[in-house]
Amino acid sequence: MKILQRRTIVTVSALAAALAGLGVASQVIGAAAPVPAPAAAAAYSPLPGMPALTDPKNVYGSIGPSNMSAVVKDHLPRVYVPNLRSNDVYVIDQESLKVVDKFKVGSGPQHVVPAWDLRTLWVANNAERTDKGSLTPIDPLTGKPGKEVPVDDPYNMYYTPDGKSAIVVAEARHRLDFRDPKTMAVQYSIDTPQCGGINHADFSNDGRYAVFTCEFDGTIAKIDLVGRKVEGYLKLQMPTKRFAESGPVGGPANEICSVKKGMPQDIRISPDGKKFFIADMDADGVHIVDGATLKEIGFIQTGVGAHGLYPSRDGKKLYVANRGTHRIHGKRKGKGSVSVIDFATEKVVTQWVIPGGGSPDMGNVSADGKYLWLSGRFDDVVYRIDTAGGAVSTVKVGQEPHGLTVWPQPGRYSLGHTGNLR
Repeated sequence: MKILQRRTIVTVSALAAALAGLGVASQVIGAAAPVPAPAAAAAYSPLPGMPALTDPKNVYGSIGPSNMSAVVKDHLPRVYVPNLRSNDVYVIDQESLKVVDKFKVGSGPQHVVPAWDLRTLWVANNAERTDKGSLTPIDPLTGKPGKEVPVDDPYNMYYTPDGKSAIVVAEARHRLDFRDPKTMAVQYSIDTPQCGGINHADFSNDGRYAVFTCEFDGTIAKIDLVGRKVEGYLKLQMPTKRFAESGPVGGPANEICSVKKGMPQDIRISPDGKKFFIADMDADGVHIVDGATLKEIGFIQTGVGAHGLYPSRDGKKLYVANRGTHRIHGKRKGKGSVSVIDFATEKVVTQWVIPGGGSPDMGNVSADGKYLWLSGRFDDVVYRIDTAGGAVSTVKVGQEPHGLTVWPQPGRYSLGHTGNLR
């Protein structure tokens, strides 16, 4: 009996040794297998000074119609439209759809940007290929412009989530200029040498980093806002097929995609804060990138020239403005459309066509969520699209309208662009 017991022990020991040699963990026979401890969820630790999300798992939890700030209660319900080639801003009354004002601004106005504190709207006049860039303030209480502030190459503008800096996107300089949000005096800059055409951005749910798109390099850049540096770049993957401009709106995607790099445009974070959705004008769809690892994990085909991205007021859908062309300077009456992506399934659930063709570009959603307002970039109009069924109304504006903003909007503070509120 003792001999048998000893042989059993030797056999088990030998087996354990053999398994160890193969890199396999062993355990005592008859003992319960150890249960691995669940991975601890990363604690939500927002950037110091940033107003924390009301729900860390819902980035868009504070942009619903019931979340209007007291700051904007007396602001005029207007749509402010910067016209790139006529160097002016048209002001549209949201109810009547009438142009009620227009005024001249600096050279090459690109976007109208709500300030972090919601008290000012800034027109970004980037004066392309010159050193005459400026920002024009608009008082949303009166709808009237103030005195221009000279600023180098302001293609677009964002704000750090703590509200301490305005981020002027100096596209031609491959640079982000962090400025005092009131005076616009330079605080510091971050160079982005591998980000040609840096233009649009969104921020992590904790506000500690931002992801910017690099239009002319087909990449994105992750910016560490705490360390004040570029954390990394990612080249976006191109699909094997894309939509033909000569084909029917909405597909099928049957044109061989021969371009080697994309043309990423607008970017929005997912409601849970884990992914970034990136519109790509050359890929005709939306890339999905894991923010933490900076790896592409998916792609959604939408339409020709995917360009602007806007979450619905309930944060469940993402509206994609498909500009209707792969060209930077397109023709009138293009294959413009709007795709509606369901955030939960990451699938297109609805497609709205611009009647007679068009070029939907940048804009935003009305405060009540009933309308999506978009500039018609190459058609010199603005579209008001009914989000219940896609019916389109148009308003004639100036020459080459671009990044319009709808104001006021619900939310506690603005991260910039045409109204990226949280």
